[in-house]
This record gives sequence, C-alpha cells and structure tokens, in this order.
Amino acid sequence: NLAEAAALTAATPLDFYRRITIGVAGTAMPSYEKTLSAADRWAVAAYASILRLPAGQGSVPAALAEFRSTARMSDSALLVALGPGANLGRVAAVRLAQTAAAVGGRVFRPVFVEVRRLLDSAYTMAAAGRGEPARLAAMDAYIAFEQVERELSVKDARLVSRLEATFGAVRERAEAKPSVAELATVREELDRALDQAERQLGTTLTPLSLFSQSFLILFREGLEAILVVGALMAFLVKAGAPQRRREIHLGVLAAIVLSLLTALALKTILTVSPAHQEAMEGVTLAVATVMLFYVSYWLLSKMEVAKWNHFVKGRMASALTRRSAFALAAVAFLAVYREGFETVFFYEALALSGGSGAAWTPILAGILVGGAGLGIVYVAINRWGVRLPLRPFFAATSLFLYVMAVVFAGKAVAELQEGGLVSLTSVTGGPRVPGLGIYPTVESLAAQAILLLLALIAVLWTFVIEPRRLEVTSSLVPDPREVAPRAAAPSRETSQADKTLLRSIDRIEADLAEVRSELDRMRDTVQAKETGIQVRRESGE
Repeated sequence: NLAEAAALTAATPLDFYRRITIGVAGTAMPSYEKTLSAADRWAVAAYASILRLPAGQGSVPAALAEFRSTARMSDSALLVALGPGANLGRVAAVRLAQTAAAVGGRVFRPVFVEVRRLLDSAYTMAAAGRGEPARLAAMDAYIAFEQVERELSVKDARLVSRLEATFGAVRERAEAKPSVAELATVREELDRALDQAERQLGTTLTPLSLFSQSFLILFREGLEAILVVGALMAFLVKAGAPQRRREIHLGVLAAIVLSLLTALALKTILTVSPAHQEAMEGVTLAVATVMLFYVSYWLLSKMEVAKWNHFVKGRMASALTRRSAFALAAVAFLAVYREGFETVFFYEALALSGGSGAAWTPILAGILVGGAGLGIVYVAINRWGVRLPLRPFFAATSLFLYVMAVVFAGKAVAELQEGGLVSLTSVTGGPRVPGLGIYPTVESLAAQAILLLLALIAVLWTFVIEPRRLEVTSSLVPDPREVAPRAAAPSRETSQADKTLLRSIDRIEADLAEVRSELDRMRDTVQAKETGIQVRRESGE
C-alpha cells in the first residue's frame, strides 16, 4: 500500500526506481526497463514517494533541494537531516521538490489537494443548508484549479470544458440547497474529472504531440482574429479604399505588442489571480462584441437603396468617416489582443509539458506551420473575397462580423462567470458548443438572444422603417440631373406610387453606380499594370 506511511518509512525513491526497472520476482510486477525511459521511471518513483505523505509544509533547505541527494534518503533519514522539530509535512515539502526535479516541470499535486479540500468544505456547508458560503467555497475551489487549467488545456481541452461545466454545476447546486442524492451525483462526477486531470498533468508530451499542440494552439487561437482582420482588409480593397488598410495594420501591430507586454507584466510586475485574468479576458471580449456589432450594423446600413447609391457615388475614401475608420481599427485590435496574451500563456504551459529545454524545437516548428496556415487563410479571403460584387460583399462581411459578435458575447459571459463577476444559472440539457460561444447558462444564452433581437431590429429599421420614414429625394441621392425635377413637387404631396417609382429609379441608379465603380477599379488595375511594364522597359529588364 503506497499510501501507508508507517510501513514505508525506510523506503527511498531509489528503491522504487529499482523495482520499476527490474520488476519484482514471483509477482505480477514486470520490468519496465524496455517500456519506460529512465526519466519516466525516476518520475514514477518520485511520485510514488509522496503518496504516503501529507500536504507539504515549510521551506526546503538548500542542501536537500537536489534530487540526487534525496533520492537515496528514506523518510526517517530526511527527518534527521531536517533537524529538531521536523515533521512529515517538512518531509513532504522535500519530496515535492524532488518530484519537480525528477519530472522537470511543475508539481501539480498540491493544487489538487487544495481543490479537493475546498470542495469538501463546500459539500459540507451545502449539506448543512448554508447555500451562499457553500457557493463561495466552490468558487474558491475553481479559482484554485485555474492554476493548472492552461497546462491541462494544452493536453485535453475537452476535459477542461467538462471540468468548467461541472464546477459551475457544483456552485449552482451548492447555493440551491440540494438533496443528498443530488450532491453525491455532482460530487462523484467532479471527483472523476479531477482524477483524470491529475493523471493527464503527470504525463510528459512527446515531440510529435508538442508539435501538433503548438500548431493547434496558434491556428485555433489565431483563426478568429485572422478571419476578422482578413474580412476587413478584403472589404477595404474591394470598396476602393486600400489606403485605409494602414489603420488596420496599426491596430494589429498595437495588439501584438500590447499582448506581449500584458503577458510579461502579468508574470513579473503585476500579481493577478486567475479569476482576475478571466475577468480581464471577459471585459475585452465584451468590448469587442460591441465594436463588432457596431461595424456590422454600419455595413448593413449601407445596403438601403438610397444610402447605397450615395455611398458608392461618394467612393469609399470619402465615405469612410474618422469614426468608422477608428471602429475598423478597434475591431482588428480587440480581435488580436484578446487572443494574443492568452496564446502566450498557452505556449508557456506547453513548454512546461515538454519537460525540458529541447521541447522548444517542436514547439517553434508548430508555430511556423500554424503561422503559415493562418497566412493561407488570410490570402484566400483577400483573393476570393474581392471577386464578389461589392454590394453582396457588404452583406457577407456584415453577416460574418455579426456572427463573430454573437460568438464573442457568449465567450465574454463565460469568462466573466469564471471570474466570479457574473452569476451562473445552468440550463439543464442546454447546448454546449464552446467554439461558437454557446454555453448552457441562462446568462450567456440571454446575451446572445439580445444580439439576435438587436439584429432583427437593425434589419427592420434599415430596410422597412427608415425607407418609409424618409422620403427619397435628391438630398439622399444628390445628382444635378434630378435636383430640378424633384424640387418642383412638394415632398409631402408625393403619392405612394411616385415614391415607389423613385425608389425603383434609385435602385437602378445604385446598380449603375456600382457598375461604374467596378469599371473604375478595373481601369485603375490595368493602368497600374501598364505603368509597371513601362517602368521595367525603361529600366532594361
């Protein structure tokens, strides 16, 4: 029994290493010399040495910090070396330090010990009918678990999602004064998930796994950002305002720099709890949701016939106001910034999972391949996106940005719930699609429902209410040929048939204006090519 301290006081990690290596004759214990590396065998031996000990207490003397010196020492020998007043808690602290040395990474067992202690306290208070203290204790347990959440997410993202949902269920049930059977069910489910998480964190990723995880982290975290940025870039090029791409570039560059500075500050200068980090990500996502919805509506509003005609005639360069240009840059900034500093933390966790400095080779290779994949997505958006007619491209871009706003809204609420800033009310049997920001909570689904309602109102206002409220006159569609005829008749006396006719004329004129815009763009492209050919001829190439 590896948890029986009294029977193993004379056992050392070296003893365990020998048994793991050569096996135990006459028993079912085989030799693992050919199936496990030496580093893995030492890691198992070091881990087995702490199963019999309580939680670590106190500091570790410098003389006992080296694994090579403590691997040959039993618990009784460590008590003597620690001096008078030493107890098994001090021995456990030394063993935990040697486990870190053997594994070559972080020690996760103390975190899970603390998580289970807080959960036991929450279960006890919930059984006694103390709902609010039980909920707070369950929240503290989740915050303690967040110390290892990123490390676990690079190994098993599905398990992290399952744990987040189960922790949320525990908080909700604890406050609702559950029955003994309900409490036992949710407790058993969470215990199984925690056991699985602890086993996962005890493994070291292979170089192939490091490469694949590195690629997936960058591609997964960067895909949302690159889709948003690519759509905005293609929109500017398509609408004839490529010079406005400078604002987008500045927003992306600022987001990358600020992401790195934020990650560095959170690791050095600032002391921010995991809950506060979740809250910060949630606030960033909430602001990004507002900006995405604003830009989506701005594009949608240009689809109304009269405004569309005016927009095309005015050309993109003059139609983009300072406010709308700033909004485009802000969307690009927030989309990249939100993913940026979180990605830095993921790569830090991935490097720790590798167990050695050599882990950075496959990680860097994964970053390069992931960056290339994002580049292909970006080029594809720009190449095929600009081939669409301008007005349908407006509609497609508006729809895409709106969908991203809905996704960000769900994720923002989820992050704020994990940070303890928003309440959590589970929906039994509700959908859970984290990739789309869909979570089975009343709060997140309500936020997305509000966006759906706002979208419906925006569509009705743009295409139904506003065209009827505003009369179609030359003030909306300035054209010298139309000023005199329209000024002759009072607008209030214009019949409904005349209004319909005017809208039809405006629609035809909008289509013709779009054709003229496309012809201008094609002429500019041909002229640019001819200029380039002429320059090469003059230079003798």
